Amino acid sequence: MAKNTSKKIKELKGVKPEKINDQELAQLQSAIKTIDNLTAEVGGIEVRKHSLLKAMESVHSRLEAQRVNIQKEYGTDNINLQDGTISYPETNVNLSNGEVNKED
Repeated sequence: MAKNTSKKIKELKGVKPEKINDQELAQLQSAIKTIDNLTAEVGGIEVRKHSLLKAMESVHSRLEAQRVNIQKEYGTDNINLQDGTISYPETNVNLSNGEVNKED
């Protein structure tokens, strides 16, 4: 009860505490340290994400170049990725007038 009385006397005299208690300080420091660690971890993840996105962009560019080359060489880029079979577009030849109709 003496602690409360002392606190009340200080309040009445207009004396304000100069610092928080050690437990409150430790809790604040712990929370701030956790936030700093999490922020650093999120930053690391973002850097890794950026790196992965750049790598994916590079692979997409190489794939597109390869697709264009395959289309030039074989006339189509419709390839079965399991066995490499080429699927050519079907063509219909109208024997009556000699026209060729492509179906895509």
